[in-house]
Formats: sequence, C-alpha cells, structure tokens
Amino acid sequence: MKVFVTGVGGQLGHDVMNELHKRGIEGVGSDIKETYSGIADGTAVTEMPYVGMDITDEASVRKILFEIRPDVMVHCAAWTAVDKAEECPDICRKVNAGGTENIARVCEELDIPMMYFSTDYVFDGNGTRPWQVDDERHPLGVYGETKAEGELAVIGHLSRYYILRIAWVFGINGNNFIKTMLKLSKTHDHLRVVCDQVGNPTYTLDLSRLIVDMIQTDKYGIYHVTNEGDYISWFDFANAIFEEAGVTGITVAPVTSKEYGAAAKRPYNSRMDRSRIREMGFEPLPHWRDALKRYLEALKASGQLT
Repeated sequence: MKVFVTGVGGQLGHDVMNELHKRGIEGVGSDIKETYSGIADGTAVTEMPYVGMDITDEASVRKILFEIRPDVMVHCAAWTAVDKAEECPDICRKVNAGGTENIARVCEELDIPMMYFSTDYVFDGNGTRPWQVDDERHPLGVYGETKAEGELAVIGHLSRYYILRIAWVFGINGNNFIKTMLKLSKTHDHLRVVCDQVGNPTYTLDLSRLIVDMIQTDKYGIYHVTNEGDYISWFDFANAIFEEAGVTGITVAPVTSKEYGAAAKRPYNSRMDRSRIREMGFEPLPHWRDALKRYLEALKASGQLT
C-alpha cells in the first residue's frame, strides 16, 4: 500500500507519517513548502519521501498524484486559523474547499479512496446534545463553512471516502492550546480561560493510529473522533494541563466567550458522539487525560518542555 499524505508540516500529518513508518507502510508526504518544514528530529517525515505541493494549484495536484499514483489519499492539509479566516475568507475557502475539491477530483480519476478531516465547526454549536454524524450542517463562521464545503466536495466526487470530524487538536509538531498554556505560564501568574465552550481534545498520535487502521479497511463514511472521557471546557482543560505538568503559582479564572472576545464565534457545544467508531469495529481513542499525560512526556523527551 502506498499512502499520500498532505499537510505533513502540521500536527496531524506529521504523526500520520510516523505511524505509517512504524508499520512499514509506504508513505509520501507533502506540504506547500518545497522542503519539509516541521520538527527535524529524525522522525518519519524526514526519513520518508516528501514532495512540495500547493493543493490550490489544480494542475500541480494532478501532475504529482498521477506521477506517484498512491493507493489512498490522507488529506490533512487545511487552513485552521479560525479568526484569520474571518479576515481572509477567500484564501481560507481556496484552501479548505477549493484545495480539497482539487484532490477529490484527482482521487476520483485515479479511483482511489480519500480521507478528509473536518471539524465540529460544521455545526452551529448550540444545545448540549452530542452531535451525531448525520446531523444537518449549520456551519459556524467562515472556517466552518469552508470545511463543510470540503466535506461536500469529497462526497460529491467520491463513493469511497472517510470523513473524520475532529476537535481541539494537539500534537508534537506545531502549535496548540497546550503549548500556549505552558508558554503563558512562564510569563503570567493569572490567566483567563473560556468556560462555556465544551467538548473533547484530540491527540494526533492516538488519532494517527486509528487513521492507519481505518485506511486499510473499506469501512467508509463519516466519523466523529476525539479522545474518550467526559466532556470538558477549555477552562477544565487548562487546569488539567497545569496539574499534569506540575505547574504551580498560576491561577486560572473562568470567563464566558463574550467576556473573552474573539474575531470568530466558537461553538459552545463541541460534544460529538463517537459511537460509530465502536460500531464499525475500531478501537476508540484513549481517555483525554491519559493522552495529555503522554503528550507532556513526549514534549519533554523532544526538548520542547523544560
């Protein structure tokens, strides 16, 4: 099996390539830069083939994929700057919707399955009921709109696809909420963190294992995937981070989304029903608290946490 992975300069793509490498599966990584720009610590992306590719350039996508002819596409590349999306909607749409359609179209021509990563932002974020995979999309802001458009592009071109909606992502390669909290704790003794947005985090290391399991099956469709455990707020998550990291001398104050303020609306309800993972015979991701502990250990081992 040959797997083509986009967005390997980000958190998820990096870990997917590592997981392929561990299992002896051939992987080809890509991102917009000509050479790999992620952490260079001898991990899989720096050891496996890499090609620079702009997913918004349809001709380039077609040329590269027809040359490589993978057996499956894992499309991790995306515009994820939620606030910036409100300022630059055209660029965000070009990447998340247009770029995804470019890839889906070529996958259709090559007759290969595609995995696409979506988000809780395709829903309006209201209520308290966990979102089901077949709930109607009501995107929240530009980012959510463009990710929903990406979903529809994949569904419109392919019959063999996996769409994984994920949330609150953190990984070793790139920036995330955990790294931000730890960085701020070195310069602040008081932080304000939103308490009315509820969901679950997703550790890319755990997710990558499920991804590689899934692409070796024909269990296509839409899945909601986050780490297991009780639903929590960002405020709860921040406190857990400091507790697990042994950070002291800092207080965390809960604030509402309105009090905090942000350019783009965030979903209050990011609870996603993950039952389809079990129903389809896959192993659920570990508890988010366990994932957090292992992640902090990985940061320390990589020299990113001192």
